Amino acid sequence: MNTLPPMSTETGKFHVVDEAITQISSNHVQIADEAVGRAPSNAGGIYAAKRRQSVTEKEIGYDDGDERDLKKKQVRHSYASLAYQSIGVIYGDIGTSPLYVYSSTFSSEPSHDDLFGALSLIIWTLTLMVSVKYILIVLRADDEGEGGTFAVYSLLSRYANIVRRDPREERSIKIERVRTSDLKMGSKAARSILERSGLLKLLLKIVGVLGVSLVMSDGVLTPAQSVLGAIQGLQVVQPNITKSTIVGSTCGILILLFLIQPLGTSKIGTLFAPIVIIWLSFNLGFGIYNLVHFDHTVLKAFSPYYAGDYMVRNKTEGWRSLGGILLAFTGVEALFADLGAFTRSLVVAILASIVASQTMITATFQLLSQIIKLSYFPQIKVKHTSKVFHGQIYIPWVNWLLMIGTICVTAAYSNTTKLGEAYGVCVILVTFITTSLVSLVALIIWRLPILIVLAGFLVFGLLDGVYLSSALTKVPDGAWFTLCLAVLLSSIFVLWRYGKENQWRAEGEDRVTPSHLLTERHTEQERECSIPILRLTPALGGAPVSRLRGIGVFFDKTGSPNGTPTVFVHFLQKFQAAPAVVVFFHIRPLSCPMVAPEDRFSVSRCFPLAGPGMALQNIYRVTIRHGYADDIMTGNLGLLIYENLRDFIIREGVEPGSAPLETSSDESASSSITPPTHAAAAFVPNDHRAQQTVVRESLANLQAAYEDQVVHIVGKEQMRITEARNARGWARRLALAMFLWLRSNTGSKVANMNLDVEKLVEVGYVKVI
Repeated sequence: MNTLPPMSTETGKFHVVDEAITQISSNHVQIADEAVGRAPSNAGGIYAAKRRQSVTEKEIGYDDGDERDLKKKQVRHSYASLAYQSIGVIYGDIGTSPLYVYSSTFSSEPSHDDLFGALSLIIWTLTLMVSVKYILIVLRADDEGEGGTFAVYSLLSRYANIVRRDPREERSIKIERVRTSDLKMGSKAARSILERSGLLKLLLKIVGVLGVSLVMSDGVLTPAQSVLGAIQGLQVVQPNITKSTIVGSTCGILILLFLIQPLGTSKIGTLFAPIVIIWLSFNLGFGIYNLVHFDHTVLKAFSPYYAGDYMVRNKTEGWRSLGGILLAFTGVEALFADLGAFTRSLVVAILASIVASQTMITATFQLLSQIIKLSYFPQIKVKHTSKVFHGQIYIPWVNWLLMIGTICVTAAYSNTTKLGEAYGVCVILVTFITTSLVSLVALIIWRLPILIVLAGFLVFGLLDGVYLSSALTKVPDGAWFTLCLAVLLSSIFVLWRYGKENQWRAEGEDRVTPSHLLTERHTEQERECSIPILRLTPALGGAPVSRLRGIGVFFDKTGSPNGTPTVFVHFLQKFQAAPAVVVFFHIRPLSCPMVAPEDRFSVSRCFPLAGPGMALQNIYRVTIRHGYADDIMTGNLGLLIYENLRDFIIREGVEPGSAPLETSSDESASSSITPPTHAAAAFVPNDHRAQQTVVRESLANLQAAYEDQVVHIVGKEQMRITEARNARGWARRLALAMFLWLRSNTGSKVANMNLDVEKLVEVGYVKVI
């Protein structure tokens, strides 16, 4: 878009502006219709036509939000490709469990009856845990397509007030709280208790984070267990293979697996799907062949009698063996977590074991991205690997740490028997956590009768509890490793969240509306002057605010439609000055690959138009929405902002009957604006001539400011911790010190925006937490 020609005089300014308006005035109805047809929105902006509420600001409080900002569940029109990929990523783990279940269950050769009993337990556990519990129930408790225990916690937080939201993310989260009158007695009581009890809120938070940590801890063991178990199978045909050869081959395959992760879930899933299909086909074919030629009586294991008989005969040893049998369904929690993304036989077994490792790697990426979104971990680089399936991601930093972890575990344990002792405890603990959280979902969100929910919890909770009690016997033999790793990860997640909540509380002190910050009150002498005088409000001293040349772009990290960027507040306090045109600029990332051009920009005024000659009318709010595949910083950012501001002002002047020149009752009631007498008397909101005068003046001021300079102003926040007075204070100070250390070692978003250093100003300020 070409800029307007330079102007030398005030007359020249208005002449050029008249020319710009004349060029579009003949078809202004067509432009208005086009704006209406593009994307009507709730929060307004340049493309909003049905509700022009964005042109003025409401007081800080609950805001309806903009539908364009909300995270939406992806609507998929074709599931064939996704289903094919899921075979290669998700079902490899469950499909390869026979590689190590029996070797982990029996330390010596089992009897024929014990084989029948163990097989019966495997069949019925898979039926109840996988088919009934997860497929029919748990997978329905997704959070806008995301799965995993933390997604269930996030889902609960949208229906119950149990969590403090990140100010940057709260506008993208759809709150769907059910009316109290619509809840049954049990559901109403459960929600009320959760919302009122600080202890229960903390417990839910820890449980949700612990579920993520447990799955990630098992993610270190799964690749080692799967690949090592398959490689050890070569000893059947070649007993002379040494232990070092097995461990070295396993490590080499694991390194190769992690090296191909940057290809993305779609390509890896497509590559691995044929391997899983061949593996499962071999299992089916060999199974039928063995049934026909050897022992078809094995089908009796489908009777639950043999499972019960096994437990009765073996008593304590049978209970202990459940810790090995649970390995048959270790991939079930990864199946839920991956919801957001989605001889010759020995060779196939090795390839299939690699696929099983992919399941946990993908689950780790998905789960970590969830906790990052809810501010339980620093913002790290996350790459989206598909423009078709939005939830498929790759996290380089996590990938290389997992690779190092699995190689160390493989070298340390060296065989599946030792690994089996450490494996499985985390998964069964996660399934118990999932049962508990989904029970709350059924009660509060699905609004099922409390007796039905209680019955389901007892059935699946007891099943989880029996396996969990058996698995806990492995803790001294190796399971302590994964539990300690899970506790360490949980501590980091909770620590980061605790620090962020303290940071939000401190930053909230500066969160005020622009009308509580600036005013245009005039003294008797100033009223005789035609130049408007901008002042701080009486609460801030009422001092006059000097005007600087150019456009000042103040970066707003929260993007609140009612607040003021913290950096602008401190800029005013330090300099008692403001640029000729002030822009509160916010970048809002969305969880989609690309944002349509008509939905990308929102422009609004921070003050209502009150007539010509008003300085406050040159304060704007600009929001840029972008998808993960959009390149938003191409070209000149200053020019981009200028062009959108100019389009917005022109549309204000040509859209008939629009509300830009009407004062919001909320704003006018609370604002301390008193316009100059001469301007107020001459201005009539519905007067077309006055409206055109305001538009011409706004365009002239904007162009003059742009020709002077465009300066990007960002905040440089430093945090200090309050002094400790007791033991609790010292513990708090230590936790916050660790948080600040983590924070100081994470990158800044603004630092990655490649802004011109010559046009960048940093305003430093201190926050006490």
